[in-house]
Amino acid sequence: MARDNDNPVALVTGAGRGIGRAVAVALARHGFSLCLAARTRDELAETRRLTGLPPGRSLIVLLDLAGDEAPQALFDTAIEHFGRIDVLVNNAAWAPPRTELLKMTAADQDRIIALNLRAPIALARMAAGAMARAGSGAIISVASNSARTTPAGEAVYAASKAGLVAFTRASFAELRHHGIKVSVIVPGLVDTSLIPANKRLSRAAMLRPADVADAVMLIVKSPPHVCPVEIALEPQSDPMRAKAD
Repeated sequence: MARDNDNPVALVTGAGRGIGRAVAVALARHGFSLCLAARTRDELAETRRLTGLPPGRSLIVLLDLAGDEAPQALFDTAIEHFGRIDVLVNNAAWAPPRTELLKMTAADQDRIIALNLRAPIALARMAAGAMARAGSGAIISVASNSARTTPAGEAVYAASKAGLVAFTRASFAELRHHGIKVSVIVPGLVDTSLIPANKRLSRAAMLRPADVADAVMLIVKSPPHVCPVEIALEPQSDPMRAKAD
């Protein structure tokens, strides 16, 4: 077991690319050791390289968080390696291409809910126990403005992200007196590989993964007496209108 008592520890899900990778790099720059979780080893290895951290301070965990036992396995692995978790970033998420509810399969429905809502709740519950004993910590989840705009073709995805917002607010009410920050970031369109090519969208107008990472660091670095419970991020220019113009 490679305990690291000199550096704070962050567990980042979906750390192999996009927002998760940007968050991991930002946390490493601010002195964090990292538990990096995702399904693809090559992507996580590249994230580790970009953080500049040695293996002892950047643990790679390969797993699919949609599995029933996966959140517990991830949490246990992180604690066994580091002995602590100071920051949890629930970033991993999934959705199929926009699909009408009448055409969605039960398997896709269950995977969306499992990965986008059930796993973050489970990890937050486990992390909260360890953080309450320490008297501090931060649980940060990445939602989506689909929770607010509720677009057609994203009914289950929007519901999962709206649930994450509600969970954050309710759990903050419970955990604030333990010194635990509980926050959710609600971004608009972010230029990642999860957004398919679309001639109607200006990718240049979208948010960047680093913008979400900056929001994570704002929460992590906020004073002990402050908790930014919900941060909404929107592109300054509408990617739909920017393309039309």
